[in-house]
Amino acid sequence: MQVLIMVLNKTNYLEDIIKEFNNCGIRGATIIESTGMAEILTSCGEEIPMFGSLKMLLNEKRPFNKTIFTVLKDEQVKIAVDAIKNVVGDLKKPGVGILFTLPINFVEGVSF
Repeated sequence: MQVLIMVLNKTNYLEDIIKEFNNCGIRGATIIESTGMAEILTSCGEEIPMFGSLKMLLNEKRPFNKTIFTVLKDEQVKIAVDAIKNVVGDLKKPGVGILFTLPINFVEGVSF
């Protein structure tokens, strides 16, 4: 099993991602509001070295992101990643978000 974590900068995609998960048989996820480190630093007036796309991202002044967590069977990971990419497109585009998985050694309270 793995936990898939998506920090979604373009929050307008959230509902479509959740619908896509449901269509693919992924029935559980937790969504929380989150804020990136760079946003905190810039709101405090901190000077941080910036370049290219990072500077462009910060200029959008997003107050928060959405972070999606979902526990998946190993065989569901590709399905979930494909569902996200169907909605958001290329994750390498600036400002979309970041997606990663971590292995889970123990889980209780989740039924598939």
